[in-house]
Amino acid sequence: MDGPARKVLLAADGSGEARRAAGMARELSEALGAELHLIYVRTVPEAYVNQWSLAEPGMLEEIFERARAEAQERAQEEAAKLGEAGVKVAGVHAAVGRADAEIVRLAEELGVEIVAVGSRGLGTLRRALVGSVSISVLRHAHTSVLVVRGEPQNESYLPGKILVAVDGSREAEAASRMAAEISAASGSGLHLLYALPLTERQPYTPPVLIEGWESYVEEAKRKARSFIEEKAQQMRAAGTEVAVAKVAFGEPDEEIVEEAEELGASLIVMGSRGLGGVRRALVGSVSDSVVRHAHCPVLVVRRSPAA
Repeated sequence: MDGPARKVLLAADGSGEARRAAGMARELSEALGAELHLIYVRTVPEAYVNQWSLAEPGMLEEIFERARAEAQERAQEEAAKLGEAGVKVAGVHAAVGRADAEIVRLAEELGVEIVAVGSRGLGTLRRALVGSVSISVLRHAHTSVLVVRGEPQNESYLPGKILVAVDGSREAEAASRMAAEISAASGSGLHLLYALPLTERQPYTPPVLIEGWESYVEEAKRKARSFIEEKAQQMRAAGTEVAVAKVAFGEPDEEIVEEAEELGASLIVMGSRGLGGVRRALVGSVSDSVVRHAHCPVLVVRRSPAA
């Protein structure tokens, strides 16, 4: 008996960033054989609501009714645009309130596998300016989150080069499985990267300890190379085509971003350290930083509770 349908939720708002997110969400849902759902959230500024509710309490409900009608209309318009492009939208949803809260709420209600959101980042100097909505969804969603930024190199993001960050954690293992599935379904090359942070030897290290320190560093590098080679072999044995398996030494977020740019990656896939429930906001600082600075879409994978 088949299980429940896989689902991808696209947050649409009519912006250029959301347009790019729609393109990537479509490609991803097709690669995963998942239903594509769409949500449009109409925000009502708190100051605006307070002003009218103080003047005429009966106006508050009317304001929200108008907002709901507008949200529904815009949601249908966004779904129609996707339909014109040949994309089947399984569910069209509209909401009024805080965009991040409504997106997270619906994602949990539908049991989606991935939430796709656009990013406000604009080029090299402004890459850190990820929109507050996308970052909030990333930090609070119970599921995997795709933050889309940057134009595709061709007309689409996939097929392309997928960079997956591995480090031996269970979250990274989930990311590897997801990346392998996307790679196989889309015909994209899969590149593995293990970024090993190495603390520099302090200048005041006593001479008697220098040799021991250097031996420690060399052993750490050897183990890192052994780990990534073994990981690549395991994935190849399971039928996954791994183009390259590489080790980088330095701060993981910086190495991942740099490698993705040098590679011309179409997608970065990595794990999240977030642990659900009250601790959902504890997204790992590495994934948070990569999302803020990467030139391409980043899929942050959260393990399901059953994993």
